Amino acid sequence: MVRSLKLPWTKPVTTKKTGDITERYAGDFLVAQGLIIEEKNFTCRLGEIDIIVKDADTYVFVEVKYRASMSFGGAISAISTKKEQKIRKTAAIYLQQCGLNEYNTSCRFDVIALQGNINNLDITWLKNAF
Repeated sequence: MVRSLKLPWTKPVTTKKTGDITERYAGDFLVAQGLIIEEKNFTCRLGEIDIIVKDADTYVFVEVKYRASMSFGGAISAISTKKEQKIRKTAAIYLQQCGLNEYNTSCRFDVIALQGNINNLDITWLKNAF
């Protein structure tokens, strides 16, 4: 009789779990660069922003993207114009909730692109990505 043995470390990683891992990795990376995390996974009716950090007096809205390989263009190409617009609108709501507005508050939109094996990620930080 042949039995299959399922080892706990061989379970497939879910998409949510992968997202949690990559967002945590990106957050740690940003902190190591001297930025201060204001909020993670800010959600409103218009969308979600993965990480919001402060870089001196600038609010930085960070989209984290992960792809296992460069197939189909990799992580960076996964951000569409529609996604950019959604992030911008969501950022405006965030600033509004903080008593600020997008016209007199310094802000930028960055992308952290992670690629490769989940245990050995390559990171690319695009400042002012859009």
